[in-house]
Amino acid sequence: MRLFLIILLIPLYSWTQNFQEAIHLFESKKLEAAKSVFKKISEDNANYIKAQEYLGDIAAYQKKWDVSLGYYKKLLDIDNNNAVYNYKYGGVLAYKAQSVNKLKALTLVSDIKKHLHKAAELDNQHIEVRWALVEVYISLPGIVGGSEKKAKKYANELMHISPVDGYLALGYVAEYNDKPQIAEENYKKAIELGGSLHTYDKLSGLYEKTNQPKKAISNYEKASEKHKRNHLNYQIGKVCAQYNMYLDKGLICLNEYIKNHSPKDGVPISWANYRIAQIYRYKKDKRNAYNFIEKALREKPDLEPALKEKKMILLME
Repeated sequence: MRLFLIILLIPLYSWTQNFQEAIHLFESKKLEAAKSVFKKISEDNANYIKAQEYLGDIAAYQKKWDVSLGYYKKLLDIDNNNAVYNYKYGGVLAYKAQSVNKLKALTLVSDIKKHLHKAAELDNQHIEVRWALVEVYISLPGIVGGSEKKAKKYANELMHISPVDGYLALGYVAEYNDKPQIAEENYKKAIELGGSLHTYDKLSGLYEKTNQPKKAISNYEKASEKHKRNHLNYQIGKVCAQYNMYLDKGLICLNEYIKNHSPKDGVPISWANYRIAQIYRYKKDKRNAYNFIEKALREKPDLEPALKEKKMILLME
């Protein structure tokens, strides 16, 4: 009898193992391999529904909007009152709307709102769907249902769930509507409350957009003191190079970035070498400027800003 039970459980163990393997592949960003495993999970398997959700997620990551919507629609047919399914369906519809012509996008607005609103109603603690509603209402023209008032409504709902997200959302709304002082106040409150790297990045990004490089550099430096992330070296060096200021500081930061670079830093070394070349051009050091722009172009021959920079360097006396 015991042997019979063991034999009976072998397929179940095998499918569970395959499902966990697929999740690991998905989390490792090996999406095609994960997709292949998830697709093999049959309808009579306990993990089938979750596998369908992962397949929808993979298609969304790959920007295959209609494929993703097909999976999420299947899940909604099974459970129409699931907040996550409604959020994902509405969210992917919103992404699809950004990729099609304006006339087609307008036909999607009603369904986008319908599913996002339903997700928010079903889960009063769902942060992501409220962020999505903030973005939808602030980005849509008023004639098709855009509304700063409604965007603020969902930002304030976020404030009750997660004050940091609330301040970030209010900052985002203000920034979108060209109210930089109000945006700055809210981003600073988010930093005071949470102090995550993301909160610092939002404030520094605002300073860069509003042509306040000294404030951007100062804020990146504060973030660096707290978080010790290498990518902040690039951000400081980039601003120094863009605005022709604190050039020695920019060189130190960019060289530090290259020295400690890893793929998780995001920005390729070619961009750092391009920024170093830019700084040397400002310092009227043609030899170093040329050497570093050549490094940048060896790493990425089609880097357009570097190609333009090389032309300026060659014109130096």
